[in-house]
Amino acid sequence: MAYADQQMSTNKVVALVIVALIHVFVGYALVTGLAYEAAKKVINKVTTVDIKEEKPKEEEPPPPPPKEDTPPPPIVAPPPPINIAPAPPPVQTVITPPPAPPVVIQTAAPPPAPPPPPPGPSKARGVKPKGQGSWAARIQSNYPTRAAREEREGRVGVRVTVGPDGKVSACSVSGSSGSPDLDEAACDGMQRYARFDPALDADGNPISSSYQTAIVYKLN
Repeated sequence: MAYADQQMSTNKVVALVIVALIHVFVGYALVTGLAYEAAKKVINKVTTVDIKEEKPKEEEPPPPPPKEDTPPPPIVAPPPPINIAPAPPPVQTVITPPPAPPVVIQTAAPPPAPPPPPPGPSKARGVKPKGQGSWAARIQSNYPTRAAREEREGRVGVRVTVGPDGKVSACSVSGSSGSPDLDEAACDGMQRYARFDPALDADGNPISSSYQTAIVYKLN
Protein backbone atom coordinates (compact mmCIF):
# COMPACT_ATOMS: atom_id res chain seq x y z
CA MET A 1 0.00 0.00 0.00
CA ALA A 2 2.90 2.45 0.79
CA TYR A 3 4.58 1.64 -2.49
CA ALA A 4 1.49 2.53 -4.47
CA ASP A 5 1.17 5.90 -2.67
CA GLN A 6 4.81 6.74 -3.41
CA GLN A 7 4.46 5.98 -7.12
CA MET A 8 1.36 8.16 -7.34
CA SER A 9 3.21 11.14 -5.80
CA THR A 10 6.12 10.75 -8.29
CA ASN A 11 3.68 10.86 -11.24
CA LYS A 12 2.10 14.03 -9.89
CA VAL A 13 5.53 15.75 -9.59
CA VAL A 14 6.43 14.79 -13.18
CA ALA A 15 3.12 16.16 -14.43
CA LEU A 16 3.63 19.42 -12.60
CA VAL A 17 7.13 19.79 -14.11
CA ILE A 18 5.80 19.18 -17.61
CA VAL A 19 3.05 21.73 -17.13
CA ALA A 20 5.57 24.29 -15.94
CA LEU A 21 7.82 23.65 -18.97
CA ILE A 22 4.84 24.01 -21.27
CA HIS A 23 4.02 27.40 -19.79
CA VAL A 24 7.65 28.50 -20.24
CA PHE A 25 7.53 27.27 -23.84
CA VAL A 26 4.26 29.05 -24.52
CA GLY A 27 5.61 32.24 -23.11
CA TYR A 28 8.65 31.90 -25.22
CA ALA A 29 6.62 31.13 -28.30
CA LEU A 30 4.53 34.17 -27.75
CA VAL A 31 7.66 36.25 -27.38
CA THR A 32 9.28 34.76 -30.42
CA GLY A 33 6.15 35.17 -32.43
CA LEU A 34 5.26 31.65 -33.03
CA ALA A 35 1.99 31.19 -34.57
CA TYR A 36 -0.91 31.24 -32.21
CA GLU A 37 -2.49 28.17 -33.66
CA ALA A 38 0.63 25.99 -33.20
CA ALA A 39 0.87 27.04 -29.61
CA LYS A 40 -2.82 26.27 -29.06
CA LYS A 41 -2.48 22.78 -30.50
CA VAL A 42 0.51 22.00 -28.33
CA ILE A 43 -1.25 23.34 -25.27
CA ASN A 44 -4.40 21.26 -25.96
CA LYS A 45 -2.28 18.15 -26.54
CA VAL A 46 -0.21 18.63 -23.43
CA THR A 47 -3.05 19.64 -21.14
CA THR A 48 -5.17 16.63 -22.11
CA VAL A 49 -2.60 14.12 -20.86
CA ASP A 50 -4.45 11.60 -18.81
CA ILE A 51 -2.88 10.74 -15.56
CA LYS A 52 -4.02 7.26 -14.79
CA GLU A 53 -3.79 6.18 -11.27
CA GLU A 54 -3.08 2.59 -10.69
CA LYS A 55 -5.66 0.86 -8.75
CA PRO A 56 -4.47 -0.79 -5.61
CA LYS A 57 -4.42 -4.51 -5.71
CA GLU A 58 -7.26 -6.07 -3.92
CA GLU A 59 -6.19 -8.14 -1.04
CA GLU A 60 -7.27 -11.72 -1.20
CA PRO A 61 -9.90 -12.63 1.37
CA PRO A 62 -8.63 -14.86 4.13
CA PRO A 63 -9.43 -18.51 3.69
CA PRO A 64 -12.66 -19.67 5.36
CA PRO A 65 -12.24 -21.33 8.72
CA PRO A 66 -12.28 -25.10 8.65
CA LYS A 67 -15.72 -26.58 8.91
CA GLU A 68 -16.42 -28.21 12.19
CA ASP A 69 -18.68 -31.21 12.43
CA THR A 70 -21.58 -29.62 14.20
CA PRO A 71 -24.29 -31.91 15.46
CA PRO A 72 -27.70 -31.52 13.77
CA PRO A 73 -30.12 -29.26 15.55
CA PRO A 74 -32.34 -31.09 18.02
CA ILE A 75 -35.78 -32.08 16.82
CA VAL A 76 -38.28 -29.90 18.55
CA ALA A 77 -41.76 -31.38 18.77
CA PRO A 78 -44.52 -28.92 17.96
CA PRO A 79 -46.38 -27.69 21.02
CA PRO A 80 -49.70 -29.43 21.68
CA PRO A 81 -52.73 -27.62 20.24
CA ILE A 82 -54.35 -25.29 22.67
CA ASN A 83 -58.11 -25.49 22.77
CA ILE A 84 -59.29 -21.93 23.04
CA ALA A 85 -62.98 -22.86 22.90
CA PRO A 86 -64.77 -21.79 26.08
CA ALA A 87 -65.59 -24.62 28.41
CA PRO A 88 -69.32 -25.51 28.38
CA PRO A 89 -71.27 -24.61 31.48
CA PRO A 90 -71.58 -27.44 33.95
CA VAL A 91 -74.70 -29.52 33.51
CA GLN A 92 -76.65 -30.06 36.66
CA THR A 93 -78.39 -33.41 36.71
CA VAL A 94 -81.46 -33.52 38.89
CA ILE A 95 -82.37 -37.04 39.87
CA THR A 96 -86.06 -37.32 40.61
CA PRO A 97 -86.79 -40.21 42.93
CA PRO A 98 -89.45 -42.60 41.66
CA PRO A 99 -92.91 -42.15 43.20
CA ALA A 100 -93.57 -44.21 46.23
CA PRO A 101 -95.72 -47.24 45.53
CA PRO A 102 -99.33 -46.84 46.60
CA VAL A 103 -100.14 -48.19 49.99
CA VAL A 104 -102.62 -50.99 49.68
CA ILE A 105 -104.65 -51.51 52.79
CA GLN A 106 -105.89 -55.03 52.89
CA THR A 107 -109.14 -55.40 54.66
CA ALA A 108 -110.61 -58.62 55.80
CA ALA A 109 -112.93 -60.11 53.23
CA PRO A 110 -116.55 -60.12 54.33
CA PRO A 111 -117.81 -63.46 55.45
CA PRO A 112 -119.55 -65.40 52.72
CA ALA A 113 -123.29 -65.07 52.53
CA PRO A 114 -125.17 -67.89 54.14
CA PRO A 115 -126.43 -70.40 51.66
CA PRO A 116 -130.05 -69.95 50.62
CA PRO A 117 -132.53 -72.11 52.41
CA PRO A 118 -133.51 -75.24 50.60
CA PRO A 119 -136.38 -74.60 48.24
CA GLY A 120 -139.77 -75.50 49.58
CA PRO A 121 -142.75 -76.73 47.58
CA SER A 122 -143.56 -74.39 44.66
CA LYS A 123 -146.70 -72.30 45.02
CA ALA A 124 -146.99 -71.57 41.33
CA ARG A 125 -150.35 -72.14 39.62
CA GLY A 126 -152.23 -70.99 36.58
CA VAL A 127 -155.15 -68.62 36.31
CA LYS A 128 -158.59 -70.04 37.19
CA PRO A 129 -162.05 -68.65 36.37
CA LYS A 130 -164.01 -67.62 39.39
CA GLY A 131 -167.82 -67.88 39.20
CA GLN A 132 -167.68 -68.68 35.49
CA GLY A 133 -171.34 -69.80 35.33
CA SER A 134 -172.69 -66.49 36.55
CA TRP A 135 -170.57 -64.14 34.44
CA ALA A 136 -170.94 -66.36 31.34
CA ALA A 137 -174.75 -66.14 31.68
CA ARG A 138 -174.58 -62.35 31.94
CA ILE A 139 -172.47 -62.15 28.78
CA GLN A 140 -174.94 -64.37 26.89
CA SER A 141 -177.94 -62.37 28.14
CA ASN A 142 -176.48 -59.27 26.52
CA TYR A 143 -177.30 -60.69 23.11
CA PRO A 144 -176.69 -58.18 20.35
CA THR A 145 -180.11 -56.78 19.34
CA ARG A 146 -179.59 -56.94 15.58
CA ALA A 147 -178.18 -60.47 15.74
CA ALA A 148 -181.20 -61.55 17.85
CA ARG A 149 -183.62 -59.95 15.42
CA GLU A 150 -181.92 -61.67 12.53
CA GLU A 151 -181.75 -64.87 14.58
CA ARG A 152 -178.03 -65.24 14.14
CA GLU A 153 -176.28 -67.58 16.50
CA GLY A 154 -172.62 -68.45 16.91
CA ARG A 155 -169.67 -69.50 19.04
CA VAL A 156 -166.89 -66.93 19.71
CA GLY A 157 -163.48 -68.08 20.89
CA VAL A 158 -161.66 -65.46 22.96
CA ARG A 159 -158.19 -65.09 24.49
CA VAL A 160 -157.88 -62.78 27.45
CA THR A 161 -155.10 -61.44 29.65
CA VAL A 162 -155.84 -61.65 33.36
CA GLY A 163 -154.01 -59.22 35.63
CA PRO A 164 -152.80 -59.83 39.21
CA ASP A 165 -156.14 -58.43 40.43
CA GLY A 166 -158.10 -61.20 38.63
CA LYS A 167 -159.71 -58.87 36.04
CA VAL A 168 -159.41 -59.05 32.24
CA SER A 169 -157.06 -56.36 31.00
CA ALA A 170 -157.10 -57.32 27.30
CA CYS A 171 -159.17 -59.52 24.96
CA SER A 172 -158.79 -60.78 21.41
CA VAL A 173 -160.96 -63.04 19.21
CA SER A 174 -159.21 -66.37 18.67
CA GLY A 175 -162.20 -67.93 16.78
CA SER A 176 -164.76 -65.79 14.98
CA SER A 177 -168.45 -66.66 14.90
CA GLY A 178 -168.85 -65.15 11.48
CA SER A 179 -170.82 -62.21 12.88
CA PRO A 180 -168.76 -59.16 13.79
CA ASP A 181 -171.35 -57.94 16.26
CA LEU A 182 -171.28 -61.27 18.16
CA ASP A 183 -167.44 -61.23 18.25
CA GLU A 184 -167.37 -57.69 19.59
CA ALA A 185 -170.06 -58.42 22.20
CA ALA A 186 -168.11 -61.45 23.47
CA CYS A 187 -164.85 -59.46 24.17
CA ASP A 188 -166.80 -56.57 25.67
CA GLY A 189 -168.66 -58.95 28.04
CA MET A 190 -165.39 -60.67 29.10
CA GLN A 191 -163.75 -57.36 30.09
CA ARG A 192 -166.89 -56.22 31.98
CA TYR A 193 -168.04 -59.36 33.80
CA ALA A 194 -165.40 -62.11 33.80
CA ARG A 195 -163.48 -62.67 37.07
CA PHE A 196 -160.51 -64.98 37.78
CA ASP A 197 -158.21 -66.18 40.45
CA PRO A 198 -154.89 -64.81 39.12
CA ALA A 199 -151.94 -67.03 38.43
CA LEU A 200 -149.20 -67.30 41.10
CA ASP A 201 -145.44 -67.61 40.84
CA ALA A 202 -143.29 -70.13 42.77
CA ASP A 203 -143.39 -67.92 45.87
CA GLY A 204 -147.19 -67.55 45.70
CA ASN A 205 -147.21 -63.98 44.36
CA PRO A 206 -150.04 -63.10 41.88
CA ILE A 207 -148.86 -62.45 38.33
CA SER A 208 -150.42 -61.67 34.95
CA SER A 209 -151.38 -64.60 32.80
CA SER A 210 -153.50 -65.54 29.81
CA TYR A 211 -156.72 -67.56 29.55
CA GLN A 212 -158.76 -68.93 26.64
CA THR A 213 -162.50 -69.71 26.58
CA ALA A 214 -165.54 -69.53 24.30
CA ILE A 215 -168.82 -67.67 24.49
CA VAL A 216 -171.83 -69.40 22.85
CA TYR A 217 -174.68 -67.23 21.58
CA LYS A 218 -177.88 -69.31 21.18
CA LEU A 219 -181.49 -68.23 20.97
CA ASN A 220 -184.10 -70.06 23.06
